[in-house]
Amino acid sequence: MDGGFGMDVVLRCALGFAICLFAVHGWAQIANTSAGAPEKIIIDTDIGDDVDDAFALALALKSPELQVLGVMTTFGDTETREKLTDRFLGEVGRAEIPVLAGKPTATKNPMSQRRYAEDGHFAKATHGDAVEFLLEQIRKYPGEITLIAIGPLMNVGAAIDKDAATFRKLKRVVLMGGSIRRGYGDLGYTPPVPPMPEWNILNDVASAQKLFAPGVPLFVMPLDSTQLKMDEVKRAFLFSQGTAVTDQLAVLYHLWGQETPTLFDPMTIAFVLRPDLCPVQGMHIRVDEKGFTREEPGAANAQVCLNSNAEDFFRFYLRRVAARQR
Repeated sequence: MDGGFGMDVVLRCALGFAICLFAVHGWAQIANTSAGAPEKIIIDTDIGDDVDDAFALALALKSPELQVLGVMTTFGDTETREKLTDRFLGEVGRAEIPVLAGKPTATKNPMSQRRYAEDGHFAKATHGDAVEFLLEQIRKYPGEITLIAIGPLMNVGAAIDKDAATFRKLKRVVLMGGSIRRGYGDLGYTPPVPPMPEWNILNDVASAQKLFAPGVPLFVMPLDSTQLKMDEVKRAFLFSQGTAVTDQLAVLYHLWGQETPTLFDPMTIAFVLRPDLCPVQGMHIRVDEKGFTREEPGAANAQVCLNSNAEDFFRFYLRRVAARQR
């Protein structure tokens, strides 16, 4: 064999994987090779009522695959929710993450973890506007941001109203919301419970209808796949770890004041990290005026997870959140 092009390619390939890619596939292939950069996410949450929002935030913070650009608060007393999030982030050493408030709304829903927020630890003097922040970040990183929506959809609807073209430049929205074939209390082994209006959809039906209109890739984790009961064995394991994150979860759990939390919201974060934990299928979903998420014939407007395996989810969740490293 002479010292022509063939031998040259072999020698170059021996120098390293990148040069081999160039010889065989060209520079375009190298340019498309991911360096494994963290996925940019923004979390939109009504943290402070049910405790599952805090468990979702904890999973995001413990996942180096994710870059949390900011946390937006929605529904009810959004300023107190801001202070609660400020403290949580400060206590776990992540005070650099911006916290933004949505517009407050009237509600009689009690905030079970209010005392945690009103303690004042790590509370910032001022906060930006959630909708402005969301649109600004999308303009800065078009096509790169996953919006994790785990509360009523006031901020989402306001962002669509303000600048729909920019909102459509999100990479995707991952939503905890809806009830497709199973309602609250249908755990898969209990008597069937028919679908019903789910909290995040019901509290702003108009915004939910806007989100389900075509425009942004939408991944939905409804009641069908998110009624994940965290029993006493799992709680005892997690709360005994003594880390900054698990200690804060223990405090918020006790302020919540109930026994067995249902980790609806963390499935959205788990799905971003491990899509196999909540396999999706294309469906056409219509949000009606009463807040039902109706499964209908037609072109898919959402990718929906109807089933998940609770043991697989908790095996992943507990290992990740209990880990000593970030």
